[in-house]
Amino acid sequence: MLTEARLLKMKLTYVFHSCFILETDRCVIVFDFWQDPAGVVPSLLRTEKPLYVLSSHFHEDHFNRDILSWRSVKQDITYILSKDILRHRRAGKWEADVWIAKSGTWHDPFLRVTATGSTDSGVSWIVETEGKLIFHAGDLNNWYARFLTDDYAGGTAYSPEFGTEIHPDREEKRYLGELKDIRKVTDHLDIAMFPVDARIGNGYTRGGRQFIERFRVGLFVPMHFVASGFHSAWRMAEITGMSDIPFWRISHEGETIDC
Repeated sequence: MLTEARLLKMKLTYVFHSCFILETDRCVIVFDFWQDPAGVVPSLLRTEKPLYVLSSHFHEDHFNRDILSWRSVKQDITYILSKDILRHRRAGKWEADVWIAKSGTWHDPFLRVTATGSTDSGVSWIVETEGKLIFHAGDLNNWYARFLTDDYAGGTAYSPEFGTEIHPDREEKRYLGELKDIRKVTDHLDIAMFPVDARIGNGYTRGGRQFIERFRVGLFVPMHFVASGFHSAWRMAEITGMSDIPFWRISHEGETIDC
């Protein structure tokens, strides 16, 4: 009976690139802050709720040291950072409340954080709060999908982005292995924020498709598409639609959705 249950409210805000703000009845969570073109941070720092700030890895488009200055405005902040940020000397050990690597967990009365794997640096995140499971992929993706064409015969391929030879089928196996590890934690995610980056080239939605084939997803949220534009991310909606998975068709920075 709804009259006997507490109605849970969650609001998700797209900030920029891979940064989102999730506001629940009890707390506010920031994922992978980089830039704030819509100017949402000032109002964020005025919240009376506890604030949690997560960064999945050291790359500048996922970790901006400006977040560490937010505590001068709002004291009630918990910084939860991937250990590779410390390893690459982007922050001092004293600057975070929690340092975490793959398979690490941390919790308090408001949320439980599990660090899952990545196919790049750092970690991805599973955050449990108010009975809901929220996933943020960080840089977890099938980044070399464009090489896996019908005529691919195996072996290495040259990647101009990295100036080196890569082994795309091995990279895909590594990606699928990370998804298998995540399934050991859960096969259901109420919200999943996942890269849909057209810079990968042909097959840039392959990683997202493989992801939703392995998890029951309540809402699929694209991210990491800034260089290619909003419309490029919307292509994923065709794929989620075939599985009856709701898709957030983000159109501008600062946009919000009630979950």
